[in-house]
Amino acid sequence: MRLRFLLCVPVIALAGCQSVQTTQGGNVGVDRTQYMMSGLSSEEVNQMAAKSYDETLAEAKKAGVLNTNAATVRRLRKIADDLTAQATYFRPDAAQWDWEVNLIKDDQLNASCAPGGKILFYSGIIDKLNLTDDEIAQIMGHEIAHALREHGREAISRAYATQMGTQLAGALLGLGAGSQQAAEMAVQYGLTLPNSRSNESEADLIGLELAARAGYNPDAAVTLWQKMSSASQGEPPAFMSTHPSSSGRIEALRAAAPRVEALYQANK
Repeated sequence: MRLRFLLCVPVIALAGCQSVQTTQGGNVGVDRTQYMMSGLSSEEVNQMAAKSYDETLAEAKKAGVLNTNAATVRRLRKIADDLTAQATYFRPDAAQWDWEVNLIKDDQLNASCAPGGKILFYSGIIDKLNLTDDEIAQIMGHEIAHALREHGREAISRAYATQMGTQLAGALLGLGAGSQQAAEMAVQYGLTLPNSRSNESEADLIGLELAARAGYNPDAAVTLWQKMSSASQGEPPAFMSTHPSSSGRIEALRAAAPRVEALYQANK
């Protein structure tokens, strides 16, 4: 899931793309070269994400549905502490992120980690799927992985680089309000559309390793997605609507589990 960013942002300078290395590859070997717009920093994206996250929390608090189940909040924050302590293995600067975990009482099957470490769970995904701590760790690890790999900033960069059609390209190269509108369109486009299949695979693998390093069973990745698959027989849950699933996803996770089994055994 991605928070719905509706932002007033400065026009980002079209300074071209540059290759970046957001994370180390880990045992799972995620080492794809990424390309980001040089005029868009991690800090800017993190600030935009934090603003949207705070607005979401304020709305939930006003509605009386924020962190109403103290036991579940403690459970989530314990798992988050375990996982984020391992995030520095993939990128050391994650130790300076302002990590935060909150729970909204809502039946939807959804969870997210916004850029910069803002984690949000909806109670439905825990309660309806009867998730174990190991399964929660797989969801949370997957979402944290998206943040570590800066898939949101990458998507915004791609929105600029690939035009979003001739109107967006023209506006980006123009002046005044058209350019401002195009910048807002690209941010919303980049941060609300589903992740690419390659990004999903990266998040699956890094999340699997994060959880294993934190002492959570990698086999839970398989049971989690089996539960997700069963839940999607009717109307697909929101989590799956923004997390495209291929028929081989469970098999891929099952195949990757032996690469992190020793880490799990050492830390469980």
